[in-house]
Parts: sequence; C-alpha cells; structure tokens
Amino acid sequence: MELIHIVGARPQFIKMAVISRAIAEYNRNRKMNSEEVHELVVHTGQHYDYELSEVFFHELHIPKPHYDLEVGSASHGEQTGEMLRRVEQVLLKEEPDIILVYGDTNSTLAGALAAAKLHMPVAHVEAGLRSFNKRMPEEINRVLTDHASTILFCPTEKAVENLKGEGFISIVNGGRLAPLGLGELDLNYSPDNPLVINVGDVMYDSVLYNLDLAEEKSTILQDLCLERKSFYLATVHRAENTDDPNRFEEIFTAFQEIAAQGIKLICPLHPRTRKVLANRGMKNLPANLKLIEPVSYLDMLVLEKNAKHILTDSGGVQKEAFILRVPCITLRKRTEWVETVEAGWNILVGIDREKMVSYAKYFPLPRDRERTIFGDGRAGERIWRALCV
Repeated sequence: MELIHIVGARPQFIKMAVISRAIAEYNRNRKMNSEEVHELVVHTGQHYDYELSEVFFHELHIPKPHYDLEVGSASHGEQTGEMLRRVEQVLLKEEPDIILVYGDTNSTLAGALAAAKLHMPVAHVEAGLRSFNKRMPEEINRVLTDHASTILFCPTEKAVENLKGEGFISIVNGGRLAPLGLGELDLNYSPDNPLVINVGDVMYDSVLYNLDLAEEKSTILQDLCLERKSFYLATVHRAENTDDPNRFEEIFTAFQEIAAQGIKLICPLHPRTRKVLANRGMKNLPANLKLIEPVSYLDMLVLEKNAKHILTDSGGVQKEAFILRVPCITLRKRTEWVETVEAGWNILVGIDREKMVSYAKYFPLPRDRERTIFGDGRAGERIWRALCV
C-alpha cells in the first residue's frame, strides 16, 4: 500500500506527524502476511521559512519530503493553480492508493482537487469544520475539499453535524466518536458515497504526545526570562488582519495598551506580519511588547501552556489553548472551533480594541473546566485503522 501525504504549512506538519507515527507503529508490529505501508510526503512549499517548515520535520521526526514543490508565496489563485499542476505530476508518477490532505490551506485544496480529478481516493483529516464566513479563504478551502473527498475524518461531533447539513449520509457510529475497532467495521466508501467518521482531533493527540517532551527540551521560558503565568502570548497572521491597515493598526494598538499594563506580551511574528510592521514603520513599542521570531512547535506548546492569556487569529492556537486550559481571546468575529467558545474558554472579539484590552485584564473562567470535546487522544490510530480496511 502506498500513501501520499500532501502538506505545505506548519499546522499540517503537526497533524501529519500523528498519522505517520501510527503508520510506523503498524509497520513495526504488522503480521508476516500483512502488507507493509509506504508513505511519501509531498511538500508544496507554501511555508518555506526554516522556522515554519524544516524545524518541524526535525523536531517531530516526520519523514523528510520526497517531493518539495517549492511553490512559495503568491496570490491565492496563482499559488493554488501552481500547486495543482505540480501535485498532479507527482500523483501521475506515483499512482498512490490513497492521498491524505490536512486542514484548510491552499495546499489542502490543491491536493484534493488534483487527486479527485485523477479519480484517486482522498482522505481529508480535519473535515467538517465551518465558520460560516465565506469571506475567509480557509472556509472556501474547507467546503471544496470536503466535497472532493472520499473519506472525511472529523475531529468533533459538531463537524459531523455540519456535513450532515450539507447532504453527507454515510456516517459511522451516528456521528459520535468512532470505536477503536474500526478495522472490524464494513467501511465501504467511494467518491459517489463518501464516508464520514468522527475520529477525534489529531492535534489533541499531538499535544498529549509532545507536551512532556516540550517541557523537557524547550528552554524558551529561560531564554525570554519568563515566569509561569507572568505573560500574555499573541499571534497574528491572517491576511484579513495583516493586509487591512485599519485592522492591523487596531490590533497592535491594543497590544501596546495591554503591554503598558505591566505584563509582558510575547508575540512570535509570522513573516507576513513582520513585513507589514516594517512597512508601516511601527517603532517605539513598549518594552513589555516582545516581538520575536517564529518558534518551534515544542517551544510554542510551552509558551501556550504557561501564558496567562492568549490572543490570536489562528484556528490551531485557539484549539491548543482550550486543550491546555488557557483563556483565549480570538481576533475574529467567527471561528470554526465553536465548541471552544461554547465551553467558555474562548471569546471572539473581532478587532475591538477595548474588548481585547478588557478581556486581557479580566477573563471570566468557565465553571466547567473539565469538558472534553476533541476525543480521547487516539485519533491517529482510528484514522489508520479506517485506511487499513
């Protein structure tokens, strides 16, 4: 069996690592008459800086890319089109049994479209998410990828409900978390009869697996002279926030006001955000507003776990904040991770500067602090067992 992972951005490397680890475990323990699984990694090159790409392959022990398509930055149409062209060439050459795509980036959509048009089965990891805001490029990528996929691996019951509403009918276990014995079920699926399975969230798997290692290996708190719960953590990278001068100004004005309250605000800068800051000539920032380079996954986990509050426009960071039980202030009006808002650990503020500052000062913690949403930490195992059927 040959399987191809198509990845291109930081969150996808983290998700792929969970599946790759499950495959390695299967290959080590497979029976003599069982078929070995060969996995190939296709890196589109959507993220290409060392801090956003190569470091994750080293840190998470992911197989190095067999193909690096080096597409790089471009407009959405140009980038997606070039990825589609180059991915198609790889698929025609390799003729894999199944293609895995992850999340909601242009790499996700390009991989799904290339495979579907070649009549190759597509598995979408993190299917069914909806923010119901089609002005977000990620929302378009999610919807189109789901409807081009053959098997849809959902992280939550809410994601399954979203797909039911869009007409998907072949749903395992009624949408509840699937049993671990997936290999014993009759999982028939095809492009005309796609299968929906709630497997739990692979990022939850990843946090559980890597958190102890992160706390052992990372020196980020010492390097930045930080004490536990003595700082805020902020990330901004979405084009809707960085490319709109008014939104960008509002966010960084809020950051300066928060930092002026006397608590450090640590902000790892995405290359896009750093470029905008440089172009806008923002200088004389408060001493407590620390702008740093992007950090590795293990360093980010340590920063997230030890932050007092998190401010972000990232979907993945919202989810990690919930898993680590850190209050999250999301710089968007809508989110695909609505469960985190319903549970009380996430508040949507858009770009309202007063709300950002107010909630950073005081965040009303939920009464139910033990709520489980993202499964049991064995999503990777469920995915692999489903693919083995």
